[in-house]
Amino acid sequence: MKKYIIPASFLLLLTGCGNGEGFKAQKEKFCLNDKNKSITEIKTVEKQAVTERIHLTGSIEPNADKVVHFVSLVDGIISNTYFSLGTAVVKGQVLAEMQSTELSSLKAELRSLKAQIEIAKVDLNAKEQMFKDGISSNRDLIEARNNLHVLESEKQKIESNLNLYSASSTKNVFQLKAPASGIITAKNINSGSTVTNDGEPLFSISNLNNVWAMANIYSTDIAHISKGMEVEIKTLSYPDEIFKGKIDVISQVLDENAKVLKARIILNNESFKLKPGMIADIIALKKTDKQKLAVPTSSLVFFNGKNYILVYKNDCDIEAREVTLLAKNNGITYIESGLHENEKIITQNQLLIFEEIITN
Repeated sequence: MKKYIIPASFLLLLTGCGNGEGFKAQKEKFCLNDKNKSITEIKTVEKQAVTERIHLTGSIEPNADKVVHFVSLVDGIISNTYFSLGTAVVKGQVLAEMQSTELSSLKAELRSLKAQIEIAKVDLNAKEQMFKDGISSNRDLIEARNNLHVLESEKQKIESNLNLYSASSTKNVFQLKAPASGIITAKNINSGSTVTNDGEPLFSISNLNNVWAMANIYSTDIAHISKGMEVEIKTLSYPDEIFKGKIDVISQVLDENAKVLKARIILNNESFKLKPGMIADIIALKKTDKQKLAVPTSSLVFFNGKNYILVYKNDCDIEAREVTLLAKNNGITYIESGLHENEKIITQNQLLIFEEIITN
């Protein structure tokens, strides 16, 4: 009996036909269609100067140029307070009342002067009439006028002091009024506190429309930090928000306790999100002469522990290429290898296209 050998390919053909499926069609190569192109973005890769990120620590402080410290000019005892730490106040607002023996003395002296002035006015009128009648000399007239002028000057001085100390017209107290609008950032008095005119501030008012971020520059970073450098600041209270500024001043003397240089950064704070005392993470951005290819960080695809970029050649020729990263900064990633200048990459909705490519 003759044996016939049937080719395996023929058997496969028969098997497929028996199942009613026939040959399986090869999957088509992925191409960008009009719908896909409308939601993608293609950019040309270019070189940029690499920006190094230097991490510093620091804290938020009031702008010292916009802080007013209230100091009492007289001694006394605080009878009432109408504010607390963190209170927003306006200029002229009464914040506390103070009883003082000096107030009683000034008021008594003012009453005495007013009486003396009335007598001096009568005396001056009499001297003027006597001078007209030839009874009094010109010297007597001048002395009467000078006496009235001195008394009126003393009265004006006391009234100015009472106004300066904000003496209440209805209560026997000095009113301590806010000398400026802002936020109370220090309070050193309460009801019953004894006040002396020793120069110690009773309270402080800060304008927090802009604040300072004070950065600590350690010895290892001193050579890399300079005035004018841009910085990014983050706080625990707003972990997803970046506050931007520039280094305005760098101290030339090391802090004795922390052994660091202090750098001052002025920040706009019209939203009042930044509060004095907050701890801040500060990133100083140092631009270098090193040129590297830069791509948007959002254009990277991380897959199986590797980073990929979609390189676009034409609608039907898109390559998922592995790249090596050098550094990241503010939404930009610098590429060490795997990409070439002037190549085109897909920077938007690349994940959808990446999935299509790797399944082909």
